[in-house]
Amino acid sequence: MKSRLFIYISLVVDIAIAISKFVAAAFTGSSSMVSEGIHSVIDAISQLLLIWGIVTSKKKPDYDRPFGYGKELYFWSFIVSLVIFILGGCISFYEGLLRLKQPALEGSQAWNYSILGIAFLFTLVSLISALKAFNKQRGDKPFLKAVTESKDPSTFIVLLGDVGDMLGLIIAFFGVYLARILHNPYYDGGASMVIGVVMVIISGLLVSESKSLLMGETTSRRTLRKVMALARADEAVIKVKKHFSMYMGPEEVILQLNTVFKENLTTAQITDAIERLSKTIQKEFPRIKQIFIEPVK
Repeated sequence: MKSRLFIYISLVVDIAIAISKFVAAAFTGSSSMVSEGIHSVIDAISQLLLIWGIVTSKKKPDYDRPFGYGKELYFWSFIVSLVIFILGGCISFYEGLLRLKQPALEGSQAWNYSILGIAFLFTLVSLISALKAFNKQRGDKPFLKAVTESKDPSTFIVLLGDVGDMLGLIIAFFGVYLARILHNPYYDGGASMVIGVVMVIISGLLVSESKSLLMGETTSRRTLRKVMALARADEAVIKVKKHFSMYMGPEEVILQLNTVFKENLTTAQITDAIERLSKTIQKEFPRIKQIFIEPVK
C-alpha cells in the first residue's frame, strides 16, 4: 500500500496555519489574512475528504458494488476540486471586495509578518512532502504531463493545493506590505481578490482532471500493447479484436478482451486458455484486478 503520510502532514499543517492566520487577522484587520485563513481551512477540509475517499475506496467488493469501491476516491476528489476550492476562492474574492468598499487596516503588522513567515515554513514542509510523493509517481515525465496522466488524485490535489498556498502567502505578504508602506488599504483588499482568483484557477485544473478520472480513463497505451502481446503469444489465441480498460482506482484496473481463439479448440480448452491468459496478464500487471476474456469469431 502506498504511503499517504504526506496527506496527514498537510492536514496538521493546514489546521495549525489556519488558526494562526485568523488570530493575526483578528489583531490587524487584514482582509488578505482572512482570505489566507479561509484558504487553509478549505485545505484542511480537503485533506479530510481525501482521507475519507481513500479509506472508503479500500473496501472490498460486495453484492451492491461487485466492481469494488475504488471510484470513491475519484468521487471525493471531484467534490474537493469542484465545491471546496471554488467555494474558498469565491469567499476570498468576496472578502477582498468588501474590504475595497470599507478599507481598514488596524493594529501592528508584526502579527501578519510573523504568521506569514511561520505559515511559509510549515507550508514548505508540506509541499516538499507532497512533491516527493508525486515525483515517485511521475518518474521522468514533465510536471504538467504527469498531473494530467496521474491516476492518483490525492497526490496532485495536495501538491497543487500546497502550490496555491505558497502563492497565496506571497500575495498576502505583498498586500499587507504595500498597504502599510503606501498607507493604502486597497492593496490588502486587492490581494485578497487575487488569492481568490488563484484558488479558482487551481480549482479549474483539478476539476478537469478529477472529472476525467471519475468518468473513466483507460490504462496507458504502453500497457495495452504489452497486454496484447501477451495475449497473442498464447498458443490458443489467434488475435484480440477489441480491448476495453478502465481505472476503477489508482491501483485497480478492469480489462475486457474480445479474443479470437483457434477453431479446433474445445470448450474446455478455451476455458483453460482464458484462465491461463488471465493469470499471465495479472502476473505481469498486478494493477489489473479484474479480467474478462470473451471468445469471439
